[in-house]
Amino acid sequence: MNAQSLAAEPRPVSAADPRLADARRLLESPELSAILIRHAYRGIRVQFVLRVLLFAFMALAIIFVPPVRGQSVAVAIVVGYACWTIALALWTRRGGLGPVRRMWFALVVDVAALSALTLVAGASDEITWTADLLVNGFFVIPVLAANQLRPGVCAVVAGAATFAYLAASIATKAPNTEPWGSVLLRSFAVAAVSAACVGLSRVQLSRVVTIGQLAQQRTALLGELMGLEARERTALAEQLHDGALQYVLAARMDLDDVRGGDPAALARIDHALIESSGLLRETVSRLHPAVLQQAGLARALHELGDGVAARGGLRVAVGTDDWPEAPTPWDALLYGCARELLANVTKHARAASVTVSLSGRGGRAALVVSDDGIGLSETARQARLAEGHIGLASLQTRVAAASGELVIREGRPRGTTVTITVPLT
Repeated sequence: MNAQSLAAEPRPVSAADPRLADARRLLESPELSAILIRHAYRGIRVQFVLRVLLFAFMALAIIFVPPVRGQSVAVAIVVGYACWTIALALWTRRGGLGPVRRMWFALVVDVAALSALTLVAGASDEITWTADLLVNGFFVIPVLAANQLRPGVCAVVAGAATFAYLAASIATKAPNTEPWGSVLLRSFAVAAVSAACVGLSRVQLSRVVTIGQLAQQRTALLGELMGLEARERTALAEQLHDGALQYVLAARMDLDDVRGGDPAALARIDHALIESSGLLRETVSRLHPAVLQQAGLARALHELGDGVAARGGLRVAVGTDDWPEAPTPWDALLYGCARELLANVTKHARAASVTVSLSGRGGRAALVVSDDGIGLSETARQARLAEGHIGLASLQTRVAAASGELVIREGRPRGTTVTITVPLT
């Protein structure tokens, strides 16, 4: 990851950058860490190309416009910078986090090498064009720093490059008889490029963090999809075993009583068959709610509320007056969300009543499920998620995939209110 942005040392200016904090959190996942490091090495490769170009610029400047004095020192600086660039290339070929964490130091060497070469070339009382040419290399330094995923480091390096450019220009001002206006305007141009590169570094960091977060969500979705079928089968098997099957077994036992002449056995058998058929219809409806396709979402929610009230022993009020009669793309999603939320209320809320409201206004659909139970705080939600209860997290993922939003609020004075909104179009 480009350099330091991750675990980096040091942690200067941008340590409080929320995007940088997001990047550090993403590093806790091995898969996401690999993504971030891969992007970092892309930036390191770009830096290498820019350093090669900077070396070529310095070498050609010394060859074609040699300084009046200190030629041997200038050549030594250029050769040393070339050796440094090669050493960096060999170091980064090993991979790992080392180059990522410490590549910021290479930027310091870039500024120091170019500054020293410019000052050596300009250390003359005579007019010299070498220094005037070399100072243009400072425009490359902010671009080098922009490939960091840490805007704070980029700002420090770009600021140092601007200061060095101004200092070198002032040092060569007298022999070149350059007016102050020219010096300040050229320095302003470097400062503008530096500011743009800091902004570019922030954009890069934001993009990489966004990519990492999307990968994290993708991993979570894949995990959820892999377990969804198994959970649905388990829930269906439990519902059939604890419901309809028990009534069928009881009816079979009552047949023996019928043969023995018990007149009440027929009534018990009739009751068991009625209950088991109702439970089977409910299971079939859960697998494929035909009423949703035939009568629409509003009617399906009313029937769902009646079923929950009959089974859960609580009052369920369903309001759908503001819902359009025409089907929408999100009918199945909203029905599934309502079913899941009502199931949660029945199992966990210990509520006496629950209200379901469905409306479609302003181009958005809104489903609100509110109960008067014991409530569900943020701490409790996180604890349940850690225990493997991902029902609400699954709903949030599905709603987000529909460009919608799921908001959970604690009721007043008690209970929980869940609001789901999705665009109708």
